[in-house]
Amino acid sequence: MSNSTIKRLKQWLGLATAPLATEDTSMKYLIMGLGNIGPEYAATRHNIGFMVLDFLARKYESTFEVGRHAFVTEIKSKGRTYVLVKPTTYMNLSGKAAGHYLNTLKLPPEQMLVITDDLALPFGKIRIRAKGSAGGHNGLKHIEQTLGHNNYPRLRFGVGDDFHKGKQVDYVLSKFSEDEQIELQTLIEKAADAALAFGTIGLERTMNQFNTK
Repeated sequence: MSNSTIKRLKQWLGLATAPLATEDTSMKYLIMGLGNIGPEYAATRHNIGFMVLDFLARKYESTFEVGRHAFVTEIKSKGRTYVLVKPTTYMNLSGKAAGHYLNTLKLPPEQMLVITDDLALPFGKIRIRAKGSAGGHNGLKHIEQTLGHNNYPRLRFGVGDDFHKGKQVDYVLSKFSEDEQIELQTLIEKAADAALAFGTIGLERTMNQFNTK
């Protein structure tokens, strides 16, 4: 990472000794991928948000650092800056990271995209919306509670609903099936492309391009 990027990261992580000069935030976006920390949760359906951000970090040769409430890094693409945030608070307290980084980066909620799993969508389907209900998702619920509204963009990644009654938790905390893993990497790349498009072409055009029927 460049010296300027390291300096910004230190500021966000609370390690900088002096404030940064005022920055133009119109070309900066916060991308939050939801998930749970710990090896037992890695590569599970509930962690698809982490997986998309990990792909972006690898693609742009960027490394996550430990920050307040989250692992955080920064990438640049087509003149835009994307701050990638993976909450370390576990899913049910995801709003802590959302509130902190929106405030620290001085960004409006409209410049934050939250990437999360969705049981209501077939595996691999993407739905991007400008706002909406949490739909029973605990991570989205806490972000809504923290912000006091649900007017923030989100990308829902379908993980399907192939589970028996009462086994929802076991299902989302399980790994993708062998058949699903054949397509998974391509689908993650598509979700990552949508996250970048959110910054370059805007929400409306991104929805038109990536929302699958």
